Amino acid sequence: GVSGDINPSHINEEFAKTTRMKTRVVHGMLSASLISGVLGCKLPGPGCLFVSHTSNFRAPVMIGDTVTARAMVSRLDAKRNFVEFETSCEVDGKTVLDGSALVWVPSRAQAKKR
Repeated sequence: GVSGDINPSHINEEFAKTTRMKTRVVHGMLSASLISGVLGCKLPGPGCLFVSHTSNFRAPVMIGDTVTARAMVSRLDAKRNFVEFETSCEVDGKTVLDGSALVWVPSRAQAKKR
């Protein structure tokens, strides 16, 4: 409900039975939001700001699946404080989402001011 995406493929089991997946599937953006959790809380962590994020949805996530989000540094721009990441989400070792994210990271001096 928070997303505003009330597509019955996600919220109505009877409707979902008539679709390609034959059952409800998790909103793709919910999986993509896990990337935000990784970057905003772990790597690089508090204070960073998303500049851009691309997501390629490779497979559906089903209700009850455990999703693992990953981010790996692919490029640093120390002069402008930007870090680019390769991002992915997996279920049981299978990639369900991949993409990239560009994040602005505060300098150490900026971080100390907080």
